[in-house]
Amino acid sequence: MHNSEFGADTLRSDVTSGRKATLWVGWLLFAGAMMTLVGAFHAIAGVMALIRRDYFVVAPDGLVVQVSYTSWGWVHLLAGVVTVFAGIGVIRGQKWARVFGMVLAGLGALLNFAFLPAYPVWCTVMIAIDVLVIYALAVHGDEVRALG
Repeated sequence: MHNSEFGADTLRSDVTSGRKATLWVGWLLFAGAMMTLVGAFHAIAGVMALIRRDYFVVAPDGLVVQVSYTSWGWVHLLAGVVTVFAGIGVIRGQKWARVFGMVLAGLGALLNFAFLPAYPVWCTVMIAIDVLVIYALAVHGDEVRALG
């Protein structure tokens, strides 16, 4: 017999709306958790850029967008805090957070691409995580809400 006949692909049905939450809800919880984690990492990178400019691989004039590390620090710090709150909203099943999360993940990928020369390996990892977050939010977005 197929697993779906036993309800293995369904976690819980929302009786009032008829929506079903499938096991794909894990992708959304992953996206929310990763957004929270990535936001914290952005904030840490921002603090690092503010307090220890010599930590990075290249001078500010070697970046894709040539601005001071102080400016980059504030951008990363602000993006990090906003992303943490959006990640919490995604975990709670808020639709605004899902839409905002896709926008933030896209902007985060662009931000990391622009910061790539300063922190190459880490920025590449962050871009890959942002792509996975966008996929999870775009494809499986409504399923956390069905859990209630």
